[in-house]
Amino acid sequence: MLVKEYRICMPLTTEEYRVGQLYTISKHSHQESEKGEGVEVVKNEPHEDPIHGPGQFTEKRVHLSSKLPSWARAVTPRIFYITEKAWNYYPYTITADSHSLQCSFLPKFSIYIETKYEDNCGDSENIFHSDKILGDHEVSFLDIAFDEIPERYYRSLEDPRFFSSAKTGRGPLREGWRQHTKPIMCSYKLVSVKFEVWGLQTRVEQFVHKVIRDILLIGHRQAFAWVDEWCGMTMEEVRRYEQETQEATNELIGLVAPAISVSEVGQPTATHSAPASAPSTPLSDEAPEFLAPPKTRPRKKSAPETLTLPALRERAGAE
Repeated sequence: MLVKEYRICMPLTTEEYRVGQLYTISKHSHQESEKGEGVEVVKNEPHEDPIHGPGQFTEKRVHLSSKLPSWARAVTPRIFYITEKAWNYYPYTITADSHSLQCSFLPKFSIYIETKYEDNCGDSENIFHSDKILGDHEVSFLDIAFDEIPERYYRSLEDPRFFSSAKTGRGPLREGWRQHTKPIMCSYKLVSVKFEVWGLQTRVEQFVHKVIRDILLIGHRQAFAWVDEWCGMTMEEVRRYEQETQEATNELIGLVAPAISVSEVGQPTATHSAPASAPSTPLSDEAPEFLAPPKTRPRKKSAPETLTLPALRERAGAE
């Protein structure tokens, strides 16, 4: 098992990011969805935990057929999805999904993510105090402005080095911004990846961590670049936007029967797995060196136009 802790700072407060995170996940999920593809929301409901208190439970099916890298599409069925379950007790969240793919070509693996949010520049040590970790683990600081992301996902309007918020006056972000920017908060993410296949374990776990790193960077960049869209929204308003966008996204995806059975999971444990809790982003198309690349396949068409909250309300009124 390969365990890494990622620390991603944002020029926001934790309370601001609580709204921005929900808005960004919903908008991004809708952008990345089309008929038969994308993020289908199965459940989104309040949940009470005896330790963490009131929170929100979500269950999603992430339909991945065209989002898989080309080397993975060559060995997976045309219709494929995984189930993601998340427990959000903000400022603490768990994203966990334990699935067993009932096919001979993809061995069982697991991902487990814990997240804590604090109003600081990422200088809290031993924030998780987790008994699931034996020994030291690597800590990586991710810079939303100056760390590279895959070129195909780059958008100049979402580049924190050039973006300036009209509503908050924050940005653009310059070199060393984490040391002098106020307000500032940090997402601490403890990510455990397990792939127990002799001869492939190290390389696959490292590859999955690279994918997660890219997902985290893209999601946090978008949350800041879209701040003028969600800034000033109340929790009630962003929850309504979330619900309406999820309904529109589910309708866009349509009902697709899974070709692979995916097992259900209960409350999270150390062996549960999950995709990253940042927005679901298409995986890298670069194959690991131990897998031969297949024939070139056509790329997916551009994502549909994002529905804004006013547009959703106008649509509901027309119906």
